[in-house]
Order: sequence, then C-alpha cells, then structure tokens
Amino acid sequence: MRARRRCIVSASALLLGACALGPDYTRPELPVPQQYRSQTDAVATSLGDDDWRSVYTEPALQSLVESALLANLDLRIAAARVEQARAQLGSAGLRQLPGLAAEGGVERGQSSEYARAAGQPRIGESGTLRLSLAWELDFWGRLRRLSEAARADWLASAQAERAVRVSLVANVATAYYSLCALDERVNAARSSTQTREAFLKLTRAQFQRGVVSGLDVASAEAQLAAAQVSIEDLSRQYEQTENALAVLLAQNPQPLPRGTCAAPQSAPAGLPSTLIERRPDLLQAEQALVAANARVGAAKAALFPTLSLTGAFGALSTDVSELLTGSAETWSVGVGLLQPLLDADRSAYQLDLAQARKREALLLYEKTVRTALREVADALVAQRRNADVLSAQQAQVDALQRAEDIAQARYRAGYSSYFDVINADRDLFAAKQARAQAWLGAQLAIVDLYRALGGGWDATVADGPP
Repeated sequence: MRARRRCIVSASALLLGACALGPDYTRPELPVPQQYRSQTDAVATSLGDDDWRSVYTEPALQSLVESALLANLDLRIAAARVEQARAQLGSAGLRQLPGLAAEGGVERGQSSEYARAAGQPRIGESGTLRLSLAWELDFWGRLRRLSEAARADWLASAQAERAVRVSLVANVATAYYSLCALDERVNAARSSTQTREAFLKLTRAQFQRGVVSGLDVASAEAQLAAAQVSIEDLSRQYEQTENALAVLLAQNPQPLPRGTCAAPQSAPAGLPSTLIERRPDLLQAEQALVAANARVGAAKAALFPTLSLTGAFGALSTDVSELLTGSAETWSVGVGLLQPLLDADRSAYQLDLAQARKREALLLYEKTVRTALREVADALVAQRRNADVLSAQQAQVDALQRAEDIAQARYRAGYSSYFDVINADRDLFAAKQARAQAWLGAQLAIVDLYRALGGGWDATVADGPP
C-alpha cells in the first residue's frame, strides 16, 4: 500500500511540473481600419447587434423566418455537426484520465496426463479477479493539446451553425422581397396589357373608319403581345422564387403567404473592430486557427518519449473457494517509457505538416477578415447608391406617366402619330420595371448589410459552447 501511495504522489508531481509544448494561441494582429469605406460616420452601435425581428418587422416575413429556423435542413445538418464535434471533444478529454478495466473468470478443466506436474490433480479449477489501471502521464502536453484542438473544433462547428443561421435569415428575406418586386412587375405588366388592349381596340376602330393604316394596327398588336409575354415570363420567375423559398422552409413547392412588403429597418454599421467579435464565419475561421495551433504542440510533444503509469490489483487462485482470501491477493505497479526510434522521421514530418496547416489556417483567417470588410463596404455603398437610384427611377416613372397621358390625348385629337403613343407606352413600361428592380435593390442592400455585419443569429436559440 505504501508503494502505491509513493507512485501516485510521484505521478502527481510529474503532472504538476509538466508543461504543454508548442506555442500558446494569440490572435493575429491584422490591419483593421477605423471605419468602413463609404461609412459616413463611425459609431459604436451597429445594425448587426439588432435582433432580426427588429430589422424585419413585416409579420408575414417574420413568420417565414421563424419557420425556416425551425425546419431548414441545412441548419439541422449544421446542428448535427455540432453534436459530432461535442462527442469528439468528450472523447479527447477522457484520454487525459486513467483507463480502468476489470476482469474476472472461473475455469475448470482437465490437463494431459503427460503434461501435469507430479502430485497435481488431473482435473482442476482456477479463478481470477483483476482491476487494472493504465495512465499516460501527459508530461509533454500532447493530450492537452489534442483536447484543446478538439474544443476549438467544437467552437468552430458552433460558429458554423450560427453562420448558416445568418445566411438562412438573409436568404429568406431576399426571396421574400424578390417576390414583392416580381409581384409589382407583374402588376405593371398587367396594367400595361390593359392599356394596350384598349388602344388596340381604339386603333382597329379608327382603321375601320380609314383614319389610320394597317401598320398602326399591327404595331398595336405587337405591343400587346410583348406585354403578354412579359407577364408569362415574370410569372415563371415568381413561381420559381416561391419554390426556392419553400425549400428554405423545408416544405414542398407551394404558394406562400405574403404581407405588405414593409421595408427592413436600417441602422449604422458600427465599427470594424467589433465585426471580428460578432460575425460567425470570422469566429469559425479563428477557431480553426486555434485548433491548428494546438495540433502543432501535439506534434511537437509526439517527438518526445511517452511516459505511462500502470497498476493492477486482484486475486489468483487454483481453488475458487480461496479466491477472495488474502493469500490469493496480487498487485503490481509499473512505469513505462516509450521512445519510437524508427518512426522519428515520420513524427518530424507530422510536425512539418501541422505547421503548414497552421500557416494555411492563418491565411484563411486573414482572407475571411478582409472578405468580411469588403462585404460590409459593398453593402454600404449599395445602400446609399440604390436609394438614390430608386428616387431617380420614381421621378422617371412620374415624368413618363405624364408623357404617356399627353401622347394619348394628342393621338385621340389627331395631333400625334401612333408611334408617339407606342414610344411613350414602351418607355413607361420599361421605367416601371426598372423602378421595381430599384426598389428590390434598395431592400436587398439592407439585407446584405445585416448579413455582412453578422446579424441574424439568436443567442437564445443558437447558443454555442461556453
């Protein structure tokens, strides 16, 4: 018993004095700007900090987003990967603990007459009870580094799930506002069709009276057909977009409810320095770098001898009835040292591999940061420019509407040719289509900004590892 206590104390001293090889992780210093490009004024508050329900206030859109967050298959796949990483972390942590095993058995048999010792009965029995312990003393920190890497993988998977959630909220909003714009474009095409049908009827009547030629009738028929084709094409786009939205909701293609298409709420972008702490794909890339850094330490530790502690306690007896007596008691304690000789080069190459993967992870992290900054800058300039485009497009529609009214009045009075009416109607139709596209661009600019800032994941639902 005293010998066992001395071994335990010695092992504890080794563990307390041990250190983990390899560099401890520190976040890379990247040249992050003080404010985003195209940002008018840098303030601490950010749109990315707002809950998605306060950004998308339309009840119909909120209902769609909630349905997607509950049922979307990509999000459920990401959640399953988090559980996989959680299990791997648990397995890695247990490797730092002693392995304990118990065995026991009873055997009765007959030995050969020619093999048994003198005086030994030919038929005999034996019993064994054994409790064994094996513990790799993590003197160089290999197991601790592997556990650190597994934890980083777990955190990375949790951030990946949040990134899927951010993209899902943005994709649902994008599809919703695309449906709104397509609906407006279809309505504009139908309105133009009604106008052109009325003009075709008027032109045919004037042709019968000899006021206009057959060319005017053919032109009116062509303009009507063009509007009808536009309705069919836009209706196709509408249904396909609705089908894509249904897939995001994990539903079969079907009609989906829509509300008043209220615009999303906007807010300042905030500071670039906070983006690194908020955006899930940046945090995911950083955790991948943490894991790669830890695996460098594990590879370094693999170059050194492995120290293990073994122990066993049990009983062995040729008489089962004496198995639990003190005379049958057995025990052993040992310390093992393993230093691979022929595999030394392989371990060195494994270290080179780990270091190369760390450099790759560092470059990917830097690329992800720069891409995120670019996406925010793109969304900011799109938000400002698209608002100006929408304002100008509305002014164009108002002007062309007045021009068409004047052209129709002059045509009825006989002061203008039908080609003036055709040109005015065609220009107005194109301007209305462009206005719908400009409106969509203005809404999607806010959606893209919210996504680029990492907004959209709910901490109460997508809470990651502590």
